[in-house]
Amino acid sequence: MADRSRWWQLLPAPVRRLPADLAAVVALVGITAAVVFLPVVSETPLRVVFGLPFVLFVPGYAFIAALFPEAGTFEPSADGEEVGEEAVDDREGIDGIERVALSFGLSIAVVPLIGLVLNFTPWGIRLVPIMVAVSLFTLASTAVAARRRWELDPEDRFEVPWRAWVADARAELFEPDSRTDAALNVLLVVSVLLAVGSVGYAVTEPKQGEAFTEFYLLTENEDGELVADDYPTNFTQGESQSLVVGIGNHEHQPTNYSVVVALQEVRIENDSANQVNDSTVSGNISIVVEREHVLRRFQTQVAHNETWHLQHNVTPTMTGERLRLTYLLYKGEAPADPTTENAYRELHLWVNVTAPE
Repeated sequence: MADRSRWWQLLPAPVRRLPADLAAVVALVGITAAVVFLPVVSETPLRVVFGLPFVLFVPGYAFIAALFPEAGTFEPSADGEEVGEEAVDDREGIDGIERVALSFGLSIAVVPLIGLVLNFTPWGIRLVPIMVAVSLFTLASTAVAARRRWELDPEDRFEVPWRAWVADARAELFEPDSRTDAALNVLLVVSVLLAVGSVGYAVTEPKQGEAFTEFYLLTENEDGELVADDYPTNFTQGESQSLVVGIGNHEHQPTNYSVVVALQEVRIENDSANQVNDSTVSGNISIVVEREHVLRRFQTQVAHNETWHLQHNVTPTMTGERLRLTYLLYKGEAPADPTTENAYRELHLWVNVTAPE
């Protein structure tokens, strides 16, 4: 006990004087920040366990505490009955249920507003700015709430009745008035355990979504921005033009990719009659590759939910009209004979290549 008192005295006086509920708010802000940013802990379900109340309840609770430092409107009398409003007209606070409900409502309103403000700042809506902004708002509200409570008389300050809640819960669970109450208590405990177990399972064993890879081409506009527009269609043999190839990994694991860039000369044939299941299908179009020049090969590893961009130059080595500039994507190593049939993803542009003058 002496050691605890000595360490307690080392804390600043305002911290030692913090009411229990406001101290819990400060502690939760610190724990959430640690859980979100620590390398190992941030990958565990603790991030969700502490993150949800941090976003949905804590900012609103701190703000409500700053607005209403007074105790609730109704107080129990000596015989256990509530005192009438005429006896407590001098109180301006709100009761516990109203405080909790308003905390949820204000949190849901305040956090999006903070995100909206951040959207118009250089930091944008990202994890670190959101975490810092919500934490600062919560801590500032907590400081105002503590200051306003200290200015009130002790009997007028809001205080969370922890001991009364624990005593009431113990009496309800272990000293029921009837067998019906006992059965309802058991049902309540089982329901809470099932709910907690279900949430825990959903957090620790999240359902894996669809696995796929984005594969796309972009160009750079005059402002230096990457856009899916204004692709080059006319080339000169031996002269380069710039394109940007992009890969977005949504395979739920780090993935090695290979990209093959080829310039293909193709012939389009119109099959007037193909037999399919004993029926005639007219107008079938097949594309036959006549000549192919592999221009570039790339290899990269992309982490899950990450995007990779590569700006590169395309330099045609043959001439022709309506040549197909093809990009082939493979998981792992590309085969010795890359084709559109054995590729994981395929992109192409129709281009014209003329001989240099």
